[in-house]
Amino acid sequence: MSQLRFSRVMLKLSGEAFAGDQGFGIDPLTTQAICRELAEVATMGVQLSLVIGGGNIFRGVSVSSKGMDRASADYMGMLATVMNALAVQDAMEKLGVSTRVMTAITMKEVAEPYIRRRAIRHLEKGRVVICAAGTGIPYFTTDTAAVLRAMELKCDAIFKATRVDGVYDKDPEKHPDAVLYSTLTYLDVLQQGLKVMDSAAISLCMDNKLPIGVFNLFVPGNIKRLMLGERVGTLVQGE
Repeated sequence: MSQLRFSRVMLKLSGEAFAGDQGFGIDPLTTQAICRELAEVATMGVQLSLVIGGGNIFRGVSVSSKGMDRASADYMGMLATVMNALAVQDAMEKLGVSTRVMTAITMKEVAEPYIRRRAIRHLEKGRVVICAAGTGIPYFTTDTAAVLRAMELKCDAIFKATRVDGVYDKDPEKHPDAVLYSTLTYLDVLQQGLKVMDSAAISLCMDNKLPIGVFNLFVPGNIKRLMLGERVGTLVQGE
């Protein structure tokens, strides 16, 4: 523990990360590879909480733009995050890591209801807490849900996993000359419209001085390096 830079963190993972090359659904091999990285961090003594999106199964905002009621679409998206959470739980448990899936929508047959004090107790006992179903309320993204849970659980920082090396001034997959930022302030992100998280999530972090790390999930060892305090990706914080 003395070598760790962070003792309790929130990790925000996109649902698309678990689809692998198939681009949709849950790829078991990809899920296992990601969970091996998470398991290594958990066994180091980091109190690890997760929020996982559901875009690999259902994306509420996209569907609502095509005519579906936004609230109904968002609830369907929340249920998709539960499916991803259960897949991660299965993979983590097979690696010998104790986990708890806690949902904002009650479904006691498959997961515990999210109760803040109970979640903190799980973390203190060394269990990975997987927060599913977003905030339980439509019109809020999983980014906002991750920040909200991070603050409730008194996390030292929130880390957002992406498929690029951090935050760039423009899309690096379309522009080879894109510049990677090593550090940014919350105001930089809001004023420049950088795609770190949605504006509500950034504002919550700014109001509560919660640092945000953005890194490449698919570089082996990145999560461990972050926990040890190495500079990886982009750090967003106050002035």
